[in-house]
Amino acid sequence: MKEIRVHARAGQGAITTANLLGAAIFAEGRYALAFPHFGAARMGAPMNAFIRMDDKEIRLRTQIDQPDYILVVDSTLMRGFDVFSGLKDGGIALVNEKEGAPMPSVDSANVYSVPANDIAMEIIGRPLGNTSLLGAFVAAAGEVELEHLEAAILKQFAGKAGVGEKNVEAARRGFEYFKGKYSRA
Repeated sequence: MKEIRVHARAGQGAITTANLLGAAIFAEGRYALAFPHFGAARMGAPMNAFIRMDDKEIRLRTQIDQPDYILVVDSTLMRGFDVFSGLKDGGIALVNEKEGAPMPSVDSANVYSVPANDIAMEIIGRPLGNTSLLGAFVAAAGEVELEHLEAAILKQFAGKAGVGEKNVEAARRGFEYFKGKYSRA
């Protein structure tokens, strides 16, 4: 079983991020479980979402303390929280880069920054970099095919004029950004 922890603030789409990834995993014929965890129930409060994926049915319903992957939607959370806590050896963390925010080094794990909000602003017109970050995750982890993520995005935003297509483009750009910047290393 592989586990993913998403760090964000309430209102930044972490639940949608987890659901999109879960749907893409499910579309590949695997099992997925996506669920949120809230602290204070207010807009902007730190929160987590979790995703588990496996080839067999998932019965474990607890929070994820030792993830294989971490997605940090809001890099300001790195100031007050150890968002990398429990990241497994060889794990991957993707951070939505904020200009001027120092990228930490994590022993025995790989931390990558992605300008997800910048990509989203350019394509969607709003600083909601979740789908860009998911595209980068697909490139970094190799756990999900980009076409399945794209299909999940289109289904999630069906009937919302152009929203699905713009988010698919943002996911592609996140994927391409990661491949272009990090895959040559």
